[in-house]
Amino acid sequence: MARRDEIECWLTDMDGVLVHENQALPGAAELLQQWTDAGTPFLVLTNNSIFTPRDLSARLRSSGLNVPEDRIWTSALATADFLKSQVSGGTAFVIGEVGITTALHEAGFIMTETDPDYVVVGETRNYSFEAITKAIRLILAGARFIATNPDATGPSKDGPMPATGAISALISKATGMDPYVVGKPNPMMFRSAMNKIGAHSENTGMIGDRMDTDIVAGIEAGLHTILVMTGISDEAEINRYPFRPDEIVAGVHELLVTEPIESDEI
Repeated sequence: MARRDEIECWLTDMDGVLVHENQALPGAAELLQQWTDAGTPFLVLTNNSIFTPRDLSARLRSSGLNVPEDRIWTSALATADFLKSQVSGGTAFVIGEVGITTALHEAGFIMTETDPDYVVVGETRNYSFEAITKAIRLILAGARFIATNPDATGPSKDGPMPATGAISALISKATGMDPYVVGKPNPMMFRSAMNKIGAHSENTGMIGDRMDTDIVAGIEAGLHTILVMTGISDEAEINRYPFRPDEIVAGVHELLVTEPIESDEI
């Protein structure tokens, strides 16, 4: 396993690592700038499949973080990348928003309600009972069931709201079929991200705030894993799991490389 000073490429989670409630966390802007100045390949990862990379880049910019859209890798992009590798020019019935539909269009997929190759469930704020019913019938008729991510709930200003995992569970209960889930903690999301930037597991680091997604997937993908304590994890949460990250730090500010100060001694 590589030490931190041997890492040449970085993957980092977004919420709880770089931003919290649309506010940049201490050291995040400086770390991104440091990677950019050094020419270090990196990607910012998110299980959120609602937004396109362009949307997310704009949202991060409003938080004070400069992340070009080609440095963002979402579960929607990872799902489209996976499906393209399975069926070239396939068809899909999609429950989701612009993040997943755009990614699938760009991967050459056609959206249809008639005998699709796949039913793809992504994040949306407007789950339709009619669309869920259609998804159930299409899966029972032979469409393969895919989910962008397993998160059962997502945050909102009023509290938790049902997310992809909860809707997938409803469809699973009705069909007896479980989806193939592409996003974290499936290490496939990290492998597709590494392919995008030409990285190799032995010299790539993963920064995350969740033991059950970021860290376990990073370990399974063979990456150097760093848990930051600016998200949802605390010592009790860490101790619940039978695995440990390679490093635990207070926040990304601890990952900044400080240049040695040159003295003008006579």
